[in-house]
Amino acid sequence: MMMSDQTKPDTEADDIRDFVLRERTKAVSPREWKHRLAGYGYRLKETETGICVTSLLGGEELCHLPGAA
Repeated sequence: MMMSDQTKPDTEADDIRDFVLRERTKAVSPREWKHRLAGYGYRLKETETGICVTSLLGGEELCHLPGAA
């Protein structure tokens, strides 16, 4: 599998990104979105390059979100 600048393989990062963005459509506010993701073990982290999805337990960077999600 080809690795990108992300810490997870591309297909796994794509799956996580799709899930996180799908959850965003279900939430009525950014706060609720973050709460929903925490229930699945994910956390959003603001970085210089945008929003990064990390593991809630280990803090591992999993993927970056496109644009201003």
